[in-house]
Amino acid sequence: MNSTAKKAEIRLEGIGVSPGICWGPVEFLGKTLEEPENSDIERREIEAEKGRLSLALLATRDQIIDLQAEISEEEDDNHVGIFDAHLLLLEDSTVLNEVLRVCETQLKSIDWAYYSVVKRYIDSLRKIADPYLRERAVDIEDVAKRVLKNLRWSGIEDDGMRLQSETSIILAHNLTPSDTVGLNRNRVKGFATEIGSATSHTAIMARSLNIPAVVALHQIPDVCNAGDIVLIDGYHGRVILNPSESTLKDYEQLAIRDEELSNSLSELKGQVTATADGKVVTLSANIEFVEELANVSEQDAEGIGLYRTEFFYLQNKEQRSEAFQFGNYRKAAEATGEHGVIIRTLDIGGDKLFPELVDNPEPNPFLGWRGIRLSLDRPGEFRIQLRAILRASAFGKVRVMFPFISTLEELQEAKEQLEIAKQELRDESVEFDENIEVGAMIEIPSAVLIADHLAKEVDFFSIGTNDLVQYTTAVDRVNDRVAALYQPTHPAVVAMIRETVEAAHRNGIWCGICGEAASDLQMTPIWVGLGVDELSVGAAQLLRSRRAIASLDSSICREWVEEVSRLGTAGEISALCREMAEKSYPELLL
Repeated sequence: MNSTAKKAEIRLEGIGVSPGICWGPVEFLGKTLEEPENSDIERREIEAEKGRLSLALLATRDQIIDLQAEISEEEDDNHVGIFDAHLLLLEDSTVLNEVLRVCETQLKSIDWAYYSVVKRYIDSLRKIADPYLRERAVDIEDVAKRVLKNLRWSGIEDDGMRLQSETSIILAHNLTPSDTVGLNRNRVKGFATEIGSATSHTAIMARSLNIPAVVALHQIPDVCNAGDIVLIDGYHGRVILNPSESTLKDYEQLAIRDEELSNSLSELKGQVTATADGKVVTLSANIEFVEELANVSEQDAEGIGLYRTEFFYLQNKEQRSEAFQFGNYRKAAEATGEHGVIIRTLDIGGDKLFPELVDNPEPNPFLGWRGIRLSLDRPGEFRIQLRAILRASAFGKVRVMFPFISTLEELQEAKEQLEIAKQELRDESVEFDENIEVGAMIEIPSAVLIADHLAKEVDFFSIGTNDLVQYTTAVDRVNDRVAALYQPTHPAVVAMIRETVEAAHRNGIWCGICGEAASDLQMTPIWVGLGVDELSVGAAQLLRSRRAIASLDSSICREWVEEVSRLGTAGEISALCREMAEKSYPELLL
């Protein structure tokens, strides 16, 4: 890819949240329609403008049909109806006639005419009390974004070649989890946002999807235009606008080194994950979508250690049905074989707000109605999910895990709902695993301090480090203003994790880590030293983690972690971790 040599290179520093390197033409994505320039035209240009609209509508129709075909293949027709509605909206004669009238009578560009008419419809729908009609505003906006994008791209050329209408790199002020869910994962190479943090749900999904991503850029310069070449360095948190030829060559070399490392790691496939002295550690994967299962299998994961189910609540309500959820869970159960899958029940809340909460936002959602609290307050809906999980357990090794446990009573109530769901299925003669294993996520300090009591109620613990760090250190994990204080190596966090692991072992259950710190290769020596039984990481990190574990001696790590426990600052622990990692597996640290 040639750089745009006529423009000066601009380097932006942010936080790398998903590793990888990519570059290509950029598009800006916003939560609302991007307003085009309000430009006048000559009367003789009207027919040409109409022609531009016709071409844009045809291009949009083709894109929607292509997406419809892809989703029909991948997701068994569950989403196809959405695109039927989009096609109808695209061809709405009332809207199109009004657009043409504005263009002809006001002598405005077709871009502005289309934007002004559609924006008025969207604004009107959003004021209507009926929730169904309000949701239609989202569909109209989605279609309008595609049309405006195709109008914008028409006529843009680079080095004599017409750019593809499909975006390569996304730049945005922010991407919500639902925005990220909606990214076309076959076409988007990477993204960068002005705000965000390493542990926001959007960043987690980027890692799950293996898309290079950078957040917390603070401000994208106005000089960056759609179609400019942008480079994303997810390793070091850099975004480079209009990269020079020398910059591209440097990054091509880095990409080659990364590919060589990946090739060398492939020899680890099929091997047991164990330390140099034979201590076995289960190495599983985190997923969000069943489409990830093929990649998880390719990377040789030992099952799924965390299946996040928020996806079903971030888009349309049809995905919340028992049948739809069961279909997805069954695929995961069948794909993971003897290793199995751990399905976490709904963990909506915090930075993962589903549509019903948008109209009545909470003042402090991270301390509010989220996780198991929301599920227990909606027992009917909760049991829909539990029934789907139980039904899937008849097709493979399935475990269920409850998130955001802060009290013993919550865990007991969740188990009671599971028993009710079991009895419902028995009454209906539906098969399921009567002895399905139950786990609790440990991610709140109060849960750590009553871990001995919780352990008597479950078969395993899984530590969610993202929230455990947040609640232990009182640092909002999606606020980049305090990003420096979000410290997984904080002595208190390490002590919390140690106590959790020891409490699990005292009570005869196993303990894993499924938070993002599990895949932090600099912290791997701590996990080995503390005797963590399982690590669940993103698929892209699996073989790197296996190599790191194989390079460590568990007995040495146990002694070393005692030295770690005597340190008083996160910086000191980080430095010691870095030293151990560089000594043991320097080739893995870019």
